[in-house]
Amino acid sequence: MNEVEIRKELEQDRNSVNSLNELNDLKVKYLGKKGLITELNSEIKNVPNEEKKEFGMMVNSLRNDFNSFYEEKKKVLEEEILNEKLKSEAIDITLPSTKVISGAPNMLEELVEQVEEVFMSMGYDVVDGPEIELDKYNFEMLNIPKGHPARDAQDTFYIEGEEVLLRSQTSPVQVRTMLEGKGEKPVRIICPGKTYRRDDDDATHSHQFMQIEGLLVDKDISLSDLKGTLDVLFKKLFGEDTETRFHPSYYQFTEPSVEVDITCHKCKGQGCNICKNTGWITVVGAGVVHPNVLRMSGYDPEVWSGFAFGFGADRLTMLKYDINDCRAIYNTDLREAKAFDRKEAE
Repeated sequence: MNEVEIRKELEQDRNSVNSLNELNDLKVKYLGKKGLITELNSEIKNVPNEEKKEFGMMVNSLRNDFNSFYEEKKKVLEEEILNEKLKSEAIDITLPSTKVISGAPNMLEELVEQVEEVFMSMGYDVVDGPEIELDKYNFEMLNIPKGHPARDAQDTFYIEGEEVLLRSQTSPVQVRTMLEGKGEKPVRIICPGKTYRRDDDDATHSHQFMQIEGLLVDKDISLSDLKGTLDVLFKKLFGEDTETRFHPSYYQFTEPSVEVDITCHKCKGQGCNICKNTGWITVVGAGVVHPNVLRMSGYDPEVWSGFAFGFGADRLTMLKYDINDCRAIYNTDLREAKAFDRKEAE
């Protein structure tokens, strides 16, 4: 076919293209390996030399015309497809949206972070330590020698004989930190972490739980410093109207020892089922660091003094979020967990 015939046929084909597939077929027909324009271009070898230039310009013009048509038609067809798609997939903005469940901090994790923020604002360091611990740090250097009845009360998980165990408290972290201070540096730390004790799992007990302990060692430290520190913490966690009080207790690693109560955040001290109608809830064990503990860690009790405290973060979380079963804290059921989702509440 010559140029005139090809142009005439192209003009007819232009009006019959209604889809992208048809347009692509047309491109093959004219510019494919055996396409009309391609074959016309191959005839240049048979054209006299003086006419080759004019023949080449004609073929290029024909190819450019087709390419221009192709691009314009392709743009029109793609636009038509997009408009049809938008029309068929139109969104009714009056319909209620689908709620997508988003992640949120676990309530225990959030409480631990709140406690850390309070103590860091007071200059404390957050310190961690090994969960597989030596008897030396878990008991002996805390004034609990071998054979002491307090060891039975803690129902420890022993791993190798009676020397290697899963820590039953985070107090070993305090001992290790004091040893690093070598009896010369003040210590101001909290140590949150997992602890392990032989216990039957139920609504209020677990063989593994999160504990947060704190230690301050410096000069001229007294129970009043402990009282002020815990006042700041519990006002932050449970509200500015929260009060604290001490009553005597006994722990091997502190002397004197106290238990710390806070006013019930639910009834505000009026009495309810949570506080057993007393208006108060015991939340912390604490006291002045025992001289033996200071001495074994390299601190002269005639020069240095300090206070220590500890509480179960799980129990504090249950109080703060009104949870009756501690197993809900570790539950992966989103239907149950979302009741304590801070974002949900907002």
